[in-house]
Amino acid sequence: MCSDTPDYKDTLNLPQTDFPMRAGLPKREPEWLERWNDLGIYTRLREKAEGEAREPFTLHDGPPYANGHLHIGHALNKILKDMVVRSQQMMGRDARYIPGWDCHGLPIEWKIEEQYRAKGKNKDEVDIVDFRQECRRFAEGWIDVQRDEFKRLGVTGKWSKPYLTMDFRAERIIAEEFQKFLMNGTLYQGSKPVMWSPIEKTALAEAEVEYHDKESFTIWVKFEVIRPGPRAGASDGEAPGQARGGELEGAHVVIWTTTPWTIPSNKAVVYGEDIAYGLYEVTDTPEECWATVGDRFLLADKLAADVMARARLEDSMWKRVRDVSTDELSSLTLQHPLAGAEGGNGEWDAPRDFRAADFVTDEEGTGFVHCAPSHGMEEFELYRGLGMLEEVITYNVTEDGTFREDLPFFGGKAILRAKPKKGDWEGDANAAVIAKLTEVGGLLARGKIKHSYPHSWRSKAPVIYRNTPQWFAAIDREVGDGQDTYGKTIRERALRSIDELVTWTPRTGRNRLYSMIEARPDWVLSRQRAWGVPLTCFVRKGAMPTDPEFLLRDGKVNARILEAFEAEGADAWYKDGAKERFLGEDYDPDEWIKVDDILDVWFDSGSTHAFVLRDRDDGSEDGLADLYLEGTDQHRGWFHSSMLQACGTMGRAPYRGVLTHGFTLDGKGNKMSKSLGNTVAPDEVVQQYGADILRLWVAQSDYTGDLRIGPEILKGTADSYRRLRNTMRFMLGALAHFREEDRIEPADMPELERWVLHRLAELDRKVRTGYSAYDFQGVFQALFQFCTVDLSAFYFDVRKDVLYCDGDSTRRRAARTVLDLLFHRLTTWLAPVLVFTMEEVWLERFPGEESSIHLHDMPETPDAWFDEALAAKWAQVRRARRAVTAALEIERTEKVIGSSLEAAPIVHVRDGETLEVLKSVNFEDVCITSDIALTPDPAPAEAFRMPEVDGVAVVFEKAAGRKCQRCWKVLPDVGAHAHPETCKRCSDALG
Repeated sequence: MCSDTPDYKDTLNLPQTDFPMRAGLPKREPEWLERWNDLGIYTRLREKAEGEAREPFTLHDGPPYANGHLHIGHALNKILKDMVVRSQQMMGRDARYIPGWDCHGLPIEWKIEEQYRAKGKNKDEVDIVDFRQECRRFAEGWIDVQRDEFKRLGVTGKWSKPYLTMDFRAERIIAEEFQKFLMNGTLYQGSKPVMWSPIEKTALAEAEVEYHDKESFTIWVKFEVIRPGPRAGASDGEAPGQARGGELEGAHVVIWTTTPWTIPSNKAVVYGEDIAYGLYEVTDTPEECWATVGDRFLLADKLAADVMARARLEDSMWKRVRDVSTDELSSLTLQHPLAGAEGGNGEWDAPRDFRAADFVTDEEGTGFVHCAPSHGMEEFELYRGLGMLEEVITYNVTEDGTFREDLPFFGGKAILRAKPKKGDWEGDANAAVIAKLTEVGGLLARGKIKHSYPHSWRSKAPVIYRNTPQWFAAIDREVGDGQDTYGKTIRERALRSIDELVTWTPRTGRNRLYSMIEARPDWVLSRQRAWGVPLTCFVRKGAMPTDPEFLLRDGKVNARILEAFEAEGADAWYKDGAKERFLGEDYDPDEWIKVDDILDVWFDSGSTHAFVLRDRDDGSEDGLADLYLEGTDQHRGWFHSSMLQACGTMGRAPYRGVLTHGFTLDGKGNKMSKSLGNTVAPDEVVQQYGADILRLWVAQSDYTGDLRIGPEILKGTADSYRRLRNTMRFMLGALAHFREEDRIEPADMPELERWVLHRLAELDRKVRTGYSAYDFQGVFQALFQFCTVDLSAFYFDVRKDVLYCDGDSTRRRAARTVLDLLFHRLTTWLAPVLVFTMEEVWLERFPGEESSIHLHDMPETPDAWFDEALAAKWAQVRRARRAVTAALEIERTEKVIGSSLEAAPIVHVRDGETLEVLKSVNFEDVCITSDIALTPDPAPAEAFRMPEVDGVAVVFEKAAGRKCQRCWKVLPDVGAHAHPETCKRCSDALG
């Protein structure tokens, strides 16, 4: 360019924006949080809804425990909830979200006990009300911490008035919900095996249990046959058991167990009616073996070889004597291996029952199962059905997991240690039982096995099954409340609700909860703890649980309790004189016992629908939630307890929809563990990248399975974010000074702009459908693909020339109009995910103290923008363009040209229809070349071809003419116009 040639750069319509390329999210996000707080965004949206008669949408928050900093699972859960609420709001609904906390129960109580133990204090010596107050203060402190951490993630909601299960009114309503079970006949006291934590000295629900591998003792125990019965096929006149020499008398039935500590509580052995059994005899023994020559054992044929091998007996050392039919087994009686032991005081001398049971298999063990109905539900149910519970129930194990002191041989022995030793909780009970069985010759073999075993999720200690008196909600008893639309029992109502009233996302959630509720036992409501809502009921002294007058059912007593709880909280139950206060003058306090157990904490959280959805002014209009959203573990937790609780009190599920998400894993797919150092803390991600990157990770992930997160994954997420940010920055720059008078109607736009409008119409449907189905990954992928492929790599690339170089042309007005329509849709479509960034983008264009993207809805997109024929045409254009741009890229790489504008390729098009399509558009502009020639002539052999673009071949040619110093196109007419060194278009633009 000559020295006197004007510099045309300043004449271009270059992008103008202060929107930075670098986001600086960790620093800037707190500023927007403060701004939203000042604006009162959540309140404004509720006020907006009041004036517009919007359809309500309520996502009910499953309450986290207030007992520690957030982990990445919390972040995933709350971000998903926030994306649901925001997307529903921006699609035109009144989306309400009241965050809440679970404040009662073992997690918090255990923390206070840990503090006591560290100070050498004994919890049992502290006044219960004082102890409860410490639990309350502990929860309050963590609620404040977690609230700030949740808000930092950009989560919107009624943070100024969350719900807390420990609020006085909440405690009152929880008690009121419990009283409904009391009054409708589903509450009862029973004694049955429940999962029991000896360390925490309380019953646990399935949802409070997690499964870990545990190494257990395993033993093969001999029960001697003391009264043989008739053998099938015995001849007339043979005495029972005398056929073939009376082989069964003195034989032993062998059982296998992984819980040796239950042997002292054995009351029976059971067998399977469809299992093939045999009598086996030992013919030889090795040096170290507990069997002797001549010993005879009853075993399942399928398992006999394995049992003998466990006893160190080789195949040559034993033989099968004969079949043993189940008819023979049915008349046998067994003797406990400790029967007659010196010092046993007759504890085990009574004969043991021997009968068939349908839960016995020959898949493992011996084909026989030892029964301790006090420590196993299947055995308990068997003997309950037989009406024999009083004969078989024992109370050998106390609340701390030790044997009762007066139990011979084992008194005071502990199943678990009080504290683990190098991670091992094993006490001395199992070893003591094994030693005694060895001493009396009761063992055939022993060993160890590693298996999945239930542990308390709080103390991490193993749990046991223990028979104790507990309070239950009967799920198969008719509920006497008249709400029978979906069934008469809790189970019937729950199963029908699952199938008829609830939408499941993903659908597999339905199957999981259905099977759990279909097979579950009665709900254990009571816990032997201190921090929670008590079971507000009284029982008559001396009465049996089966007596009609056992439970006090009096509406006036219930009302007094509720009134006190409303004013003082549940502490009122434990204050001096509480029994007399609540019973009033109608009942003699000496005749009644006040129940001091507390409710299962899952009953608390299961009742939240009553004091959040039903009771609050900002709850749900019909007392139901549109959505419950939690992790997959809540099929046995909150989803489950909420279903049971609501079916017992209002006859149906409390929710219309349930969404479940997976767990978070590290970048390699491993479970996160502090000991492995592979955890990802949300606050660390926020400090390094910003909350929007964490939110984008959630949106990019398939939450229906487990989600991986780690440094490399977050780097990839940050890269996706930068690409989106550049898309928004381009629009902001090109829309500088855009005015309403610049807008033109779609009918007046070029085809390329109308094609973009068609894509917007397609996306609008996809976005709304996706958000409605909570398919955030699908929505984000569609938008990301559109922004990076359709816009940045195509439309923006093609239209830069028009935007920068045209004067006030129709093409430029059309492009800017489309960019404005794009802007309003992309910002609102992406706002539920990138809450901070879209606010920044919005304020860059529409600043103001009252301005916020989150006060706007997604714009309606006209159906008239759909044009399938135009879309099909431009799909052909873009397909041919790929061949041209690929050919030019080769020339640019080889430095034949520096820019595609230096080219004027010849494009050979075999298909006539495609040729006409390409001729009908400015194909040189589409390909960003200065000129282009389209021809049906056969392509020469050296022409560039792409296998995936069949029928299109490109021959490279340089453009003829000079380079316009304003638009950089190479054209023949440059220099022939009023403005030197420009083409006609640029000269006209300069005026």
